[in-house]
Amino acid sequence: MAYKSLREFIDTLEKAGELIRIKEYVNPELDIAEITDRISKTPDRNKALLFENTGTEFPLLINSMGSEKRMCIALGVNHLDDSMHEIEDLFKMMSAPKNGILEKLAMLPQLGKFASWMPKVVKGKGACQEVIMADPDLSKIPILKCWPEDGGPFITLPAIHTKDPNNGIRNIGMYRMQVFEKNMTGMHWHKHKVSARHYNEYKKLGKRMPVAVALGGDPVYTYAATAPLPENVDEYMLAGFLRKKKVELVKCITQPDIEVPADADFIIEGYVDTDEELIWEGPFGDHTGYYSLPDWYPRFHVTAITHRKGAVYPATIVGIPPQEDAWIGKATERIFLAPIKMTMVPEITDMNMPVEGVFHNLVIATINKEYAGQGQKVMNAMWGAGQMMFNKILVLADGKVKIDDYLPLAQYVFNNLNPVTDVYFSQGPMDVLDHSCSKLGFGGKMCIDGTKKWEEEMTEPLVPFKLNTAFSKEAILAALPELASLNDNLARKYDLPILFVSIKKDRPGHVRAVHDAICKMNGVEGIKMILYVEQMVSADDVTDVLWRFCNNLDPRRDHFFGGANNNILGLDGTRKTKALDNFDRPWPNIIAADEATIRSVDEKWSSLGLGKLIISPSLKYSTQLYRGGAAVLDSE
Repeated sequence: MAYKSLREFIDTLEKAGELIRIKEYVNPELDIAEITDRISKTPDRNKALLFENTGTEFPLLINSMGSEKRMCIALGVNHLDDSMHEIEDLFKMMSAPKNGILEKLAMLPQLGKFASWMPKVVKGKGACQEVIMADPDLSKIPILKCWPEDGGPFITLPAIHTKDPNNGIRNIGMYRMQVFEKNMTGMHWHKHKVSARHYNEYKKLGKRMPVAVALGGDPVYTYAATAPLPENVDEYMLAGFLRKKKVELVKCITQPDIEVPADADFIIEGYVDTDEELIWEGPFGDHTGYYSLPDWYPRFHVTAITHRKGAVYPATIVGIPPQEDAWIGKATERIFLAPIKMTMVPEITDMNMPVEGVFHNLVIATINKEYAGQGQKVMNAMWGAGQMMFNKILVLADGKVKIDDYLPLAQYVFNNLNPVTDVYFSQGPMDVLDHSCSKLGFGGKMCIDGTKKWEEEMTEPLVPFKLNTAFSKEAILAALPELASLNDNLARKYDLPILFVSIKKDRPGHVRAVHDAICKMNGVEGIKMILYVEQMVSADDVTDVLWRFCNNLDPRRDHFFGGANNNILGLDGTRKTKALDNFDRPWPNIIAADEATIRSVDEKWSSLGLGKLIISPSLKYSTQLYRGGAAVLDSE
């Protein structure tokens, strides 16, 4: 379904009972984010929010794709798998042998669909240019400051348009934009991203780089800007396919080399001077649930701001999951499964990126295994597949296993796992937001091969696990007072050979020493894996443990084996410091609202029309903030 405007999408959400209008004034600085955080993390009250009084002339839409239902409404499908199946059918049709002229002619209507998806530049001005700001001023837009230690207000849903200066190929990406002045922002282009490559090409040529930012319009535009497409595939072709209607583009007014969607709500035009000094941007409360560290990024100078009449400003917040970005990522997981299966990893049957893994950190895949070593083949193929190169932990199982039923999945994986021979460690490119790497953008990876093993892959028989009756959680805690908590529920109740341990780390090598001590305790034999987190995390809170663990682990650096046969794998998911871990990078803080914001929202909640007060999710973490909530720790 093609939406004519963001307003039409809003009306559709409202008719579906998926939107709440908030008429009371709410401050875009911190308060809107805090309200959204509460709503998005309360499943039975999770709705899109339209803040109609933002202190500017523009309302603000947020959390519009923050559930599976709303993500489906945005994409115009009944189920997120629908687009995947359509892509899969197209691949099969195009690749099937054609035995005669009639079969070839029968393909023509299908080939015609490709032309109907291609974007088209139209003459004249678009609805996005109905109003032209005489004096471009970003402060007239309700741009959010989401978290207390953010470097400033950030544009969080920008579709950023750039072109390769050598071949003119367009790229649309989504990179946050910190507002520094009324007509200047940062451009947070990670070094692995296409826009960063375009910037480098302009710099070689000694030219200014034209840039345009689209906000709003059909929500498919926003999704397409996040999609992990091959570099030379136009994001608006994907948008045309998803909406079943080509995207109409118009030339920018002050940057005519760039075309933007005619029906967007806002267009911010400008340039990046590649000879100009970079600007110190950040920190920013990011999708990992931690503040991303500040760094140097290019400056974007605004030359024009245009918008449609009745424009709505779209925004999102990212932070401790689950948030809206989890559902955008889930759509990507489903839509791009078909291309991965058809072009790169044909044996893959399904894929899942759990919310706790915040996209790249944890990926689970099932495969049709037909020979020994196929798990390693899939591992290498996936780590070489586009943005999957950023994956940190990959878990593999056989295709017959249901990928989102986590308990039987975990039982299957551990029943087929010898930690010594079936866990593989490597290193390579990592997301620059990964704070656990010893070096920016480069760190360790781990593959857990839980597929059924062929004879050639086995060094000894795998014996079903049953927790030894001699195992005593109480004895371990008594012997090791530095342990804050220990969770043996999965081992005791579900025959999963894994323990979660929370430790008060106070000396170099402490976690490894504790691991060795636990492995020597009576009854621990048979345990295959022990996960360690810091003392403020309750080992019984499995969701919190996995989120912290996935963020704070560099698998290659932070693993060790213990036990009589050296076959119990320990993984150190605690935070790292210079003093205790010889870790030279700053370590970021977790994201949480401050007391003043929590109190402000509590006081106005009854006037917002949101029902009974929802307690702030940040209160769970407010006592865990290092140095009173500072965004970035010293590496000491």
